[in-house]
Amino acid sequence: MSAAEAAADVGSGAGAASAAPQVVCTALAKTFPAGREALRVLDPLDLTLEAGSVTALVGPSGCGKSTLLRIIAGLERPDTGGSVRIGGDDPAAVRRRGELAIAFQDASLLPWRTTAGNVALAQRLARRPVDRERIAELLRLVGLEGFEQVRPAQLSGGMRQRAAIARCLITEPRLLLLDEPFGAVDELTRRRLNIELPPLWSGAQTTTLLVTHSISEAVLLADRVLVMSPRPGSVVADIPVDLERPRSLEHVHSARFAELTERIGALLGVDEPAGARG
Repeated sequence: MSAAEAAADVGSGAGAASAAPQVVCTALAKTFPAGREALRVLDPLDLTLEAGSVTALVGPSGCGKSTLLRIIAGLERPDTGGSVRIGGDDPAAVRRRGELAIAFQDASLLPWRTTAGNVALAQRLARRPVDRERIAELLRLVGLEGFEQVRPAQLSGGMRQRAAIARCLITEPRLLLLDEPFGAVDELTRRRLNIELPPLWSGAQTTTLLVTHSISEAVLLADRVLVMSPRPGSVVADIPVDLERPRSLEHVHSARFAELTERIGALLGVDEPAGARG
């Protein structure tokens, strides 16, 4: 099955979610208590994620990328005056409806559940009927056919990440938040997942935000790359990625890919070429 066919399959399930939402962040700032003083992680920022787009956040470690993602998810509260609206709704309301999904660097699969059982858990938590046929189909699309009844300890790192992505997609989320989802796997597996998995969510009426330390991954996956400053984080560059879709490994060797990665690397103070990690 081609990437386009797989994407169409993901978006054609029963009870497909409504259109991808626009995400509007207004005056988002975050300060954490740190002894007698406060640690300012994010400077106030305004940010809009366009409906159906893939946006990548890159920046130095500790600059607030993951904190920003967690605020958008409703897992952290912004400082007073800041707000997030997802298609006009509060993040908590979107999450309760099962229309927001998060994938972290750690796949966080429950070790006592099978692969299919971990994916089914997402449907249960979203108060939706468990659809065994849909689970089997989605596991097939992410390359885990035949591993439905296998437990996480028997899966490779890349396979666990595939299962985690399937768990995110089973509820057909309107907003997908990815926090270094491929950071724990080897580079070869990471590059393969970069190519094979994005068509599954790009064809499903989903707005996506990706946090990554990999410049090449950001350019390969995103429609737009936001570059953040050191802490307290703020957006210092907003770079559109004008590579055609669908993307393939051929894009990595193109002159335009090199231009974009070198530009982002220069902003981050990284001297290495296209594959650099900032």
